[in-house]
Amino acid sequence: MHSKSIKVPVYKLLGKLIPNDRLFLELSFYVKMGYRLDLNNPQTYNEKLQWLKLFDRNPLYSQLVDKYEVKEWVAKRVGERYVIPTLGVWDKFNDINFEDLPNQFVLKCTHDSGGLVICKDKDTLDIDEAKKRINRSLSYNFYLEGREYPYKNVKPRIIAERYMEDNASFNHSDLTDYKIYCCNGRPVCILMCTDRSTKVKYYYFSPEWEFLRWDKTTQHEEEGFTLPKPDNLEEMLRLAEILSANIPTVRVDLYSISGKTYFGEMTFYSNSGFDLDITKECDSILGEKVTLPLNSNKV
Repeated sequence: MHSKSIKVPVYKLLGKLIPNDRLFLELSFYVKMGYRLDLNNPQTYNEKLQWLKLFDRNPLYSQLVDKYEVKEWVAKRVGERYVIPTLGVWDKFNDINFEDLPNQFVLKCTHDSGGLVICKDKDTLDIDEAKKRINRSLSYNFYLEGREYPYKNVKPRIIAERYMEDNASFNHSDLTDYKIYCCNGRPVCILMCTDRSTKVKYYYFSPEWEFLRWDKTTQHEEEGFTLPKPDNLEEMLRLAEILSANIPTVRVDLYSISGKTYFGEMTFYSNSGFDLDITKECDSILGEKVTLPLNSNKV
């Protein structure tokens, strides 16, 4: 996930003290964004994401944010070849038999964005440290932090996936994320994430691969700046369009590995709708692209 949100102690405390979702989001939005959330007439992308948290509660979304359950859904719609193979799924860390796993693999939790263990060599894996990280994630209530409603009904589990590496990457074998923002089933922009193993960088591009100065950390790149366009960009855009059909807005996160496309995850609320790193122009343009559903469940 594109997860650069600020961790504010007061904000975390609000999650435990305020059970009402609407009140929690209104207070949190003011604390983090510095202006009042307008749920009656939302305009910006961040505002509309908060609106969707409250009023677009499609039960399908819980399956789509579950890192295990979503794989079957994706395979049925675009083909199993786009899904990174699952090596195992468990309720508890102690249930994992590491002897059954290959030398390289990835452990992650199904219900959040932080529980991740990358094993490049099983002989040097610190099992105790991995257990602490995974168990900490299993006990974490991701829904409470940002009231992202789909996560409320996701069962916390552990999955192991095949370790993926791109030796042909310009980025020294680091996997490059291509996070495709889709509004009402149409790709609007692509967030390219590079340099994961050092200091991650974020670059926005249009579907035509024109650099967009939408991220505050990279908006001052020199005139004519660009990055290599993936050969499979058209395929990634096509898959994102299929997977985002009939959804007001969702980010389809994909990988390009040695020229092949793989599904990463579905992100309904980028930065939980508290994205301070996008420019006002980006917030406004994306907001204009989102058409909110007429039929909604008022909370």
